[in-house]
Amino acid sequence: MPDYAIESISTWDARFPLSGGAGMDALHTTSEYCFAVTLLGSRDGLCGTGIVLTLGEGNRLVCEAIELLAKPLAKMAIEQLMSDFGRMSRRLADDPSLRWLGPHKGVIHLALASITNACFDLWAKSRKVPLWRLLIDLSPEEVIGLLDLSYLEEILSEQDALHLLRSNVAERAERMSVLESGYPGYDTSVGWISYDDQKVRELTAQAIDRGFKAFKLKVGSAEKDRDLRRAAMLRECIGDSGTLMFDANQSWSLPVAIRTCRRLAAYRPLWIEEPTHPDDIRAHVTLAEEIAPVKIAAGEHIPNRILFKNFMQAGGLHYVQADCTRLAGVSEFLTVSFLARKFDLPVVPHVGDMGQLHQHLVLFNHIALDHQVLFLEHIPHLREHFVFPAQVKDGHYGTPQEPGASCDLKRVADKNA
Repeated sequence: MPDYAIESISTWDARFPLSGGAGMDALHTTSEYCFAVTLLGSRDGLCGTGIVLTLGEGNRLVCEAIELLAKPLAKMAIEQLMSDFGRMSRRLADDPSLRWLGPHKGVIHLALASITNACFDLWAKSRKVPLWRLLIDLSPEEVIGLLDLSYLEEILSEQDALHLLRSNVAERAERMSVLESGYPGYDTSVGWISYDDQKVRELTAQAIDRGFKAFKLKVGSAEKDRDLRRAAMLRECIGDSGTLMFDANQSWSLPVAIRTCRRLAAYRPLWIEEPTHPDDIRAHVTLAEEIAPVKIAAGEHIPNRILFKNFMQAGGLHYVQADCTRLAGVSEFLTVSFLARKFDLPVVPHVGDMGQLHQHLVLFNHIALDHQVLFLEHIPHLREHFVFPAQVKDGHYGTPQEPGASCDLKRVADKNA
């Protein structure tokens, strides 16, 4: 097959103001979604697009880091790069002059995520297939070559990862049915913390009409009784058969989390998400013990595979909300998915990027690793800005068919036309 070299590397500080309080939670009150975009240009006008989600002014810092971190990729052929991408990912993450700023977290790790996602997008486009197809058609050995398993060896060796892939080959054909049925979604956009009760009711009714059966409500209000009132209201709107989740976005201390989660348990949530500081593993473990059988979801701000390993070992979370725009891109997302499979934990990605990229990865997780099909978060606010927006019908993500990772943005597409 023809190879494509990376002939140009550029960034775009893309910002999209949201209206009416959309996107706001207990701590993040900047109603502006931003993408730090990596653009890897190749011959014949082919361009790999990588995105990571940020909020507001911090976006420019990530773009500056991308420009520094991506320099070693210049002139590399994409097939050569991706044949041993795990090694290259580690090399970039351990840049001797930039690693100190993390390591493996913060602005530098977000930049690596954007670069990595652009590499995977260019690779899939060069092969003229959607990313999910490229990934599931790889041999087990080729998949392992994409991963950086360093610091995981005692839990997940290369042989362990190969075994997980090989042991799930026999039933792959049965699991391919998800490509026809679509991957179920859940709706977060009904329950932003700034929305009044009437708006929540109206948006929930509309989401139900669109086929959604699972919904998430932002909690962490300054007035705790407001959270309880809204929880009761949303439970009433969706009925006993609807699935309900709560998201505190890290706003509670451990004592407050224990008290509030116990009260919210009356509304039968599937999980309570980000109940306290994302670095406090011990607090998550304590909370899990105190509020059982209510489950904890976390991962939106867990930045790397090593911290995920520690959360899983300690029993500090039940739903793994890995995000390939917070981790070091597609590669580290897959690594965390392997870890979660080892610990028999479900992966339900955090989706601040509308599910454009994660819709490919959950298909790989189910088909190749036999992760159970739960659902994928749906946030539609940036839909109009994508060239090929995610197609969600009857509450399900349709299977993308266009080559690449579904991350091309319209302004970029127009500029490169």
